[in-house]
Amino acid sequence: MNRKILLDVDTGIDDALAILTAAVSIRVDLVACTTTWGNVDVDTAARNTATLLELAELDGVPVARGAARPLRGGTPGYAAHVHGADGLGGFGDAGAVPSPTAETAVEMILRLSHEHPGDLHIVAVGPLTNLALALEADPTLPERVPEVTIMGGAFLAPGNATPVAEANIVNDPEAAQRVIDAAWSCTFVGLDVTMRDMLTEQHREALSAGGDIGRFCSDILDYYFDFYLGETGRRCAGNHDALALGVACGKAVVRTAPAVPMMVDTTDGPGRGQTIADLRGIYRGWPDVPGARHRVVLEVEPGYADWMAQLLAAA
Repeated sequence: MNRKILLDVDTGIDDALAILTAAVSIRVDLVACTTTWGNVDVDTAARNTATLLELAELDGVPVARGAARPLRGGTPGYAAHVHGADGLGGFGDAGAVPSPTAETAVEMILRLSHEHPGDLHIVAVGPLTNLALALEADPTLPERVPEVTIMGGAFLAPGNATPVAEANIVNDPEAAQRVIDAAWSCTFVGLDVTMRDMLTEQHREALSAGGDIGRFCSDILDYYFDFYLGETGRRCAGNHDALALGVACGKAVVRTAPAVPMMVDTTDGPGRGQTIADLRGIYRGWPDVPGARHRVVLEVEPGYADWMAQLLAAA
């Protein structure tokens, strides 16, 4: 498989691992990156994305700046406590001056959907604001992009931003609901699997013995692990965004992913941002629900993190 992928990112540490994995994997034809707010502000996300593509010698891959705040407005919150002030654990290039395209993220998504109808696959690993705005600009987008893979949600697992909500979804629940309502098929790779496909000290040590890309990944993971030490009691981290990429390109083998009806809590109560899916099929071996378009990944085969660490170390 060599899949044409557009990565929609809010480039912090886990996004960086996904971008670099996409850049060096023969399974991925990385056609563009669009940036949004989330882990960092949208301008920092664009700078980080351009810096990573340059590191991977893919600086010809276009980067388009997207949404700076959620659909309903307000002051966005960022995650410096997780990813560092620069989004890359202090290893970003603060002096870099990226040259994003003149296109907005929405314009790029729509243009590429026309250039690669039926072949373009969007992997969204930040808040879903850019996708929601693209759907608003052109509701026929799903006719050309029939499938989307999303790092987001917590279905049987607890949330990481609130007791019930995962960060990408709770950052813009209205956008997530708009994406769910669209006439495409979404595969949600959420905390149910990303917090079980862990990156460990063994992976970081293997990366540190690699080339420039591997050593950079080792450095940013060192920072990331310090945050996760307080969350898990171990120096390790969930392999969030890169696992979604792995599912999209077929390298992360999915064992369980039922198609089920779902929705997002867009109220202002304690459940805001919760991804609510009909998972009662747990008692019957996870049959697909007739008519459901969206899949929830609940189990993947082990080994993807090992493959990814080897790939990045060898780059």
